[in-house]
Amino acid sequence: MSQAGQGQELVSPPKACPFEPPVSLEEDPSWAPHRLAVLVPFRERFEELLVFVPHVHHFLNKKKIRHHIFVLNQVDHFRFNRASLINVGFLESGNSTDYIAMHDVDLLPLNEELDYSFPEAGPFHVASPELHPLYHYKTYVGGILLLTKQHYQLCNGMSNRFWGWGREDDEFYRRIKGAGLQLFRPSGIKTGYKTFRHLHDPAWRKRDQKRIAAQKQEQFKLDREGGLNSVRYHLDSRTLVSVAGAPCTVLNIALDCDAADTPWCAFD
Repeated sequence: MSQAGQGQELVSPPKACPFEPPVSLEEDPSWAPHRLAVLVPFRERFEELLVFVPHVHHFLNKKKIRHHIFVLNQVDHFRFNRASLINVGFLESGNSTDYIAMHDVDLLPLNEELDYSFPEAGPFHVASPELHPLYHYKTYVGGILLLTKQHYQLCNGMSNRFWGWGREDDEFYRRIKGAGLQLFRPSGIKTGYKTFRHLHDPAWRKRDQKRIAAQKQEQFKLDREGGLNSVRYHLDSRTLVSVAGAPCTVLNIALDCDAADTPWCAFD
């Protein structure tokens, strides 16, 4: 873990703190041997979190998926960076989990036929374009995406250059293809766009879609150097909490930004 104390510089890449999430009392030893780290990028969406954590916890328990939910709470004053938070969540999720779900806090699975099992063959896009209530283009990989930790490392994680809302998933699709991985999606799901409940209210919570400085041009480029190996952050705290009886770990994360490289990380 990189430190941000007085007179110290953030270290890149940081080393993860040792962590073994507690086993849920509802887990059964007879369940599958794999364990899922549910990584939830988060900032100031408390009402959605109160619904998300118990819903997903009980959903996965019904499917006998061993798991732990990590709420990746961005506490710095930079613009929101979903991809960097997922990189940090990966590093801090410990050795007791062997695959991850990149999971939006406002997207709740409703159909119990959805597959959250270990995606050994390749990344598995749970919230596929045929099922997501909003996004339907064929290269979309956002919402809910499962990867083994080995495959995420093979992609070097996600790019840290995407500050504000959007485009990081599109760049990650290109990373998946560049790593030679095959993308899989659900089949046989009959519920269509009613497969998920989408909690986001755009009238009440505006998305940060501003494009600052060279960001408009840079957002379409493939980041060939940065990613999991270059995320810079300080872990302020790690707190195990219970939401309506469902356990999760809240990681308070202060991201660092190189303003010379990505001046759009902060508003003018």
